[in-house]
Order: sequence, then structure tokens, then C-alpha cells
Amino acid sequence: MRVVIVGATGNVGTALLRRLHAEDDIEVTGVARRPPAPTAPYAGPDWHSVDVGSDDAAGRLTGIFTGAGAVVNLAWQIQPSHDPRRLYRTNVLGSRAVFRAALRAGVPSLVHASSVGVYAPGPKHAYVRETWLRAGVQESSYSRHKSLVERILDEIESDHPTLRIVRLRPGLIFQREAGTEIARYFAGPLLPARLLRFGRLPVVPRNPGLRMQAVHADDVADACLRALRADVRGAFNIAAGPVLDAEVVARAFHGVALPVPGLLLEGAAALTWHLRMQPVDRGWVRLALKAPLMSCDRAAAELGWAPRTDALTALRELIAGMAGHAHTDSPPLTADPTRPGRLGGLLRGRLPGTGDPY
Repeated sequence: MRVVIVGATGNVGTALLRRLHAEDDIEVTGVARRPPAPTAPYAGPDWHSVDVGSDDAAGRLTGIFTGAGAVVNLAWQIQPSHDPRRLYRTNVLGSRAVFRAALRAGVPSLVHASSVGVYAPGPKHAYVRETWLRAGVQESSYSRHKSLVERILDEIESDHPTLRIVRLRPGLIFQREAGTEIARYFAGPLLPARLLRFGRLPVVPRNPGLRMQAVHADDVADACLRALRADVRGAFNIAAGPVLDAEVVARAFHGVALPVPGLLLEGAAALTWHLRMQPVDRGWVRLALKAPLMSCDRAAAELGWAPRTDALTALRELIAGMAGHAHTDSPPLTADPTRPGRLGGLLRGRLPGTGDPY
């Protein structure tokens, strides 16, 4: 089976390439705006350079998809946060172009990377199933875009029932190799990442809403492979335990859980974002406070999926990667110090949340 991975050079794409490398019966085609250097795990696939948000994307992708057994859509942009048009262009219009191309090419299976962000605000001490309301958290552009894209998929499923569509909805996705990327996208150049090498977080904000789920990128890749091979449809929540809250994180990283009101967290994010001090706007904090916890029972029952790495171990791996500037040779995961979100980029006038870091 030939599998085309759109957005194959990012966090999940890199893990999926590693996973599929061991599958002798799967031929991989990679699609990215900027193809990576031919080093592991990027060596091997047939690469195509396509900007999914461009006007001709659907036409170009149709040719690439023709003859494929499945398409995996991982293309998504979370920066630059100060350029909402660019984000909408890639996330919503780009996803629509991928779906249209899959239909035109007659691809039988489509796996789309959605997110916990698709869900409406929900409980923090109970677990929602895949049927929870998919209205998103409206203050978050990321969440709104995830919700909009799933509405597009709803229409496609209704009009084209022969296309098998699977939606994976993971929590936060961590791996060591994404350390530099995640620090760049979510913390910015002022983060003293080297201090994290001691494995300590002196202060962890505590708030009843800050209870989140995470999963290792390799476990997301495993879920994706299982979705490709199984005769399943619909949505699957993907997350590992334990739930990450202030007490759990503070205990693991020898810190102190400090109570902080949600409004203060949102206000601090808004102010520092407007001042271009860091790349995360208020919407991300609102999403963290309101996103529900997810039940993964369906993934276990129908995919036979279970995480091999617990959430706390995945977080430790990420923190170590941030401290060590872990990276790969792909454009999204690069260690290039001049990119937006790095100190070198700041010295060149590339402020956090501006410019294209991919």
C-alpha cells in the first residue's frame, strides 16, 4: 500500500516516518512545503514540495495522491500567531485542498490529525467520549480551525460515504526531537532552556482548569498505523495517563505548585503576546483551561491501541529535548538559531509570533 503523508516533516510526521520505516508492505510518499534533508528518518520516501494553502494545491495534490491507498493529513500551522490569515490559509483552506484532492484521486482512506482542541469546554475530573460537542473553544484560533475542518469532513462523509475517514484527536504531543520546535512555538527566545537540563521547574502554576492530557509522538504514530490497517471509521481520542496537573508536574520536577487565577494567566499571556515577548496568545491559555479530558476507550477497543509511554515520561523527554536543543534536519524541527522564536531570530528583528518559523 502506498501512503501519502501531508505535513510529513513535523512533530507527528517525523514519528510516523520512523514507525512506517519498519513496515515492509507500505510505500511512503512525503509532502511538505519544504522537503527535508535526506537523513534519517526522512531518507527513503518520495518527496514532493507543495504549499497546501496555495491556489493550485488541490490540483497538484491530486496527481500525487493518484494510486495511493491512503492519505494522512498532518499539515497544520500554529505560528505565526500574529498572522491569523496565514494560519487560516494553511489550516482550513489547506486541509480543504487535501480533502478535495483525495476525493478527485479516488483515494479509499483518509486519516486526519484533529485534536482535543476540537471539543467544546468540558469536565476536568471526568472523561468525554468522541461524541462530545465539537464547538471548540472560541477564544482560541487553533481550536476554531480544528472545529471548522471537522465540519468540512462531516460534509464530505455525508456526500461521499465510500471514502473511509478516520479522525485522530490527540492531547498534547511530546517527543525529545521536538524540543527545539516546541520551545520556539510556545515559549519564545526568552526561555532559559539550558536551565531545564537540571530537570527542575521551580514554580508550576496551579489552577483547577490546568489539568491536561499528553501523549508521546511515537504512540500517536502507532495509532495512525493502526487506523490505516484497520477497517474503522470516525474519531478516536488518543492520550496517555496520568493527567498532567500542577501537583503531578511539580512533584516530578521538584517544584512548587503556586495557585494562580485563570484571569491572571490569560492576562499575562495577552500582555506579553501583544508586546511580542512570547508567541502564545490568550487563546492558548483559554484552551488549556477549558479543554476537556478524553476517554480513549474506543481506541483501545477498536484499534487495539494503548500508549507505550506514559504522559509524565513523555513530558520529561520533551523537557530534556528543550534543554538540549534537540532537533532533526527537517524545516519545522530545525535547530537553526535565526528562526522566529530563537534568540538569533530576535537579534535579527524576527519577533515571537511573527514570520514563518517552518
